[in-house]
Amino acid sequence: MIQLDHINKTFRVARRGGGYRAALKSLFRREYIAVQALRDVSFTIGDGEMVGYIGPNGAGKSSTIKIMSGVLNPDSGSCVIDGLVPWKDRRAHARNIGVVFGQRSQLWWDVPVIDSFELIRDIYRVDPAAYRRNLDDLNDLLELSDLLRTPARQLSLGQRMRCEFAASLLHDPKTLFLDEPTIGLDAVSKLAVRRFIRRINQEKNTTVILTTHDMQDIEALAQRILFIGKGRILLDGPLEQLRAQYDGVRTLTVRYADGTFILPPGMTLEGQTEGQAVFRVDTAVLPVSAAIEALSKNADIQDLSVSGATAEQLVVSLYQRFAV
Repeated sequence: MIQLDHINKTFRVARRGGGYRAALKSLFRREYIAVQALRDVSFTIGDGEMVGYIGPNGAGKSSTIKIMSGVLNPDSGSCVIDGLVPWKDRRAHARNIGVVFGQRSQLWWDVPVIDSFELIRDIYRVDPAAYRRNLDDLNDLLELSDLLRTPARQLSLGQRMRCEFAASLLHDPKTLFLDEPTIGLDAVSKLAVRRFIRRINQEKNTTVILTTHDMQDIEALAQRILFIGKGRILLDGPLEQLRAQYDGVRTLTVRYADGTFILPPGMTLEGQTEGQAVFRVDTAVLPVSAAIEALSKNADIQDLSVSGATAEQLVVSLYQRFAV
């Protein structure tokens, strides 16, 4: 169980102008501004949940993750994870969590991956039998056999990320923090990582907190969305509930033989190639049935499909709604 209550965090940031004169002046007198990263942040995450923690850059996602992982102390408020306060019970808390950062590595660069794994085993004091069992399981799930004797610097990005996941799970953490885990990966590697995360969640009831700008990750993995902006939690709920609440947009993809399109209010052309066009329909202004009728009046339609807003479109609408 993860419980945050009224968390606040402010950073003191130095500012100066450009040029030598401003640099010299800053040696004797620095100017600072206060940046409030988190404002009264509260939420609860149950055991085994998979939560997408989303928001624009600078919204406070990383600060929240650092507080939950014990790296940062909040200015006020409380955070309790499985009965432990992260920044007070750091060693005990570290044994219960795993962290994967898409742009940082916990593998030693010049040594074989298996050496990094064994060092992690010693750091976390994992029982040798449990370590061997976990390594065998992760080897089967992530297909690591050909990678274990290779230095991390010689791995491709997709191979390294598979090893990063294994390194974070060798000690059987109850909670897994994922920060952009699929950044830079190709389509095949992304699908493999998503399958692995779902399997770990289902088989071991691991709680997963996912921060990402890839909305396909959110659609594939998250059961619930936490949306943060300007340091505040703005929305909290199941993805489908949020989609139903804020999704007033439908996308019509039309294949046609010939003709022209006269678009009524509430309907816009998103893209067009020879014989195919994509339209956006605001259902608050124009029902889908009326949009289809308008299209068929002046064009020979051969095929038509209707889809709801993608996760990306949903998030953009949330950004606009809350002006973040």
